[in-house]
Amino acid sequence: MLDSDFARDAAIVAAAARRRRFMRLLPWLVITGMLLLWEIGARVFDIPEFVLPAPTVVAQSIAKWWSPIVSNALQTLKTTLIGFAMANVLGLALGVLVGSSTMVYHGLYPLLIAFNSIPKVALVPILVIWCGIGTMPAVLTSFLISFFPITVNVAAGIATVEPELRDVLRALGARPLKIVRKVGLPRSMPYYFASLKIAITSSFLGSILAETIAGQSGIGHLMIVASSRFDVPLVFAGVVVTAAMSVTMYTIATIIETRTISWATRSQGDQATGV
Repeated sequence: MLDSDFARDAAIVAAAARRRRFMRLLPWLVITGMLLLWEIGARVFDIPEFVLPAPTVVAQSIAKWWSPIVSNALQTLKTTLIGFAMANVLGLALGVLVGSSTMVYHGLYPLLIAFNSIPKVALVPILVIWCGIGTMPAVLTSFLISFFPITVNVAAGIATVEPELRDVLRALGARPLKIVRKVGLPRSMPYYFASLKIAITSSFLGSILAETIAGQSGIGHLMIVASSRFDVPLVFAGVVVTAAMSVTMYTIATIIETRTISWATRSQGDQATGV
């Protein structure tokens, strides 16, 4: 009886390990499958390179223009990280303020919604007038796009603390600031990291948007120059490099989330392993 129970438990553990390995490989399998379909479709239907280059052609373009791609990618990464850091600082501070004060919430939240509804592409020419052509418009556009989700999610996490819990803490003598620090901020961390993963990808969008309009360097500027020469493989190379940077930053944010608030992501891990 004990041997059968032990064998069953060992089989469950082995199945869970196989499932974890498969889940880690699944994204790569999907990406590989999509690239194969893309390559086969481009070759079978003989699609011109200036319309849709095959993945192998894009890879050749990356290898050919590796040096300018790397230098421009580093410029885009720098502007994105600066804007994203600014968005984190302001987004966290404003989110705490909006979420912990009803008066601030009713005063600022409509303004935030109205500001976020403005297409950021319309703001880039204004930023160019204020700051000139170069790095600063890209930094500010990255910041403007990414700070809103951080602010809203942090505010939502703090504002959704149960009223009963607030009443109990007040009865125990806790001040509002201490309630926010001890309960509100930990409660908002899952919301914050969820917005972080959205904001980091949006930050790249802001940087590249500004670079295409008023940049002197960066992936967006490189793509505009390539499209003016009808070098479509180089344009797709810029898209691929941007996607790689976004996925890398998203992965880093996910790792930090897992190590920081494992208590909030444990259930996701249990679902992945089938436990």
